[in-house]
This record gives sequence, C-alpha cells and structure tokens, in this order.
Amino acid sequence: MVVQNAAHCPECDAEVTLAGLLVGEIVYCPDCNAELEVLNVEQPEVALAPEVAEDWGE
Repeated sequence: MVVQNAAHCPECDAEVTLAGLLVGEIVYCPDCNAELEVLNVEQPEVALAPEVAEDWGE
C-alpha cells in the first residue's frame, strides 16, 4: 500500500509520513531514528538534517 504524503528515509529507505508537516521541519525516521529535514511536502522529500555545530561563544 502506498501512503500519500510519505517520503523514504535516505539512510534505511523506510517510509516517513509527512502529513501535517511544513518544509524545514525536523522529523525522525521511525525505523533508524535518523534526524530528517522536510524538503518538500507536495512531492514528498526528506534529507538528512544538517548537523548544528556547537557555538562556545568564540
């Protein structure tokens, strides 16, 4: 069964539901728990979320 508003995790290819989400939101893969950023909801697409570098006030 194909779920609308679902993308595939780039890490493990699991189906990730994007229903009710906006572009730029962060979601977690239900299978591998990878942190994913929503890139497109019209044509469902996600990518690995960028790593946020620590800022130690330098």
